[in-house]
Amino acid sequence: MIDYPALETDRMQLRLLELEQAEEVFTHFSDEEVTRFMDIEPCKDIREAEELIRYHLDDEGCRWGMYDRTSNQFLGTCGFHYIRRREDELIAEVGFDLGKAHWGKGLMREAIEKLIEFGFHEMGLSTIDATVEPHNQRSLQLMKRLGFTQEEELHEGLVYFYLKKRS
Repeated sequence: MIDYPALETDRMQLRLLELEQAEEVFTHFSDEEVTRFMDIEPCKDIREAEELIRYHLDDEGCRWGMYDRTSNQFLGTCGFHYIRRREDELIAEVGFDLGKAHWGKGLMREAIEKLIEFGFHEMGLSTIDATVEPHNQRSLQLMKRLGFTQEEELHEGLVYFYLKKRS
């Protein structure tokens, strides 16, 4: 089992989601703009937010809540899931979402750069991958800016990206 500590970036604190954050998670994931390109429906009640948090607590991966370091405002979430071994490789998928009020400020890039560092150096990952809806232009651009390689073929209707650890 991997120990997932709180992480910090210049502008954010990344704290593991706990049930105490259900209200913030509900508000965030009830926004159709946030869930538009995700494989979940917008939350309709607090119970659904609690289920999302429990899913990540029970999963081998993790999900951090992203908080502004100055105001402590909830910004979004990010984390690793679908951790798997393939021969001598350890691979995890990165996932992320950001509240619409915070789009276009470079926050997600800052958070994912921290996750990449943590994934490669603390978790021992050899590859980090991601799937993105083909119409999600912001996430497609983010993956390219972060240096992820895009697969040519769609997989189950999704654009597949991967980033290998440099030796």
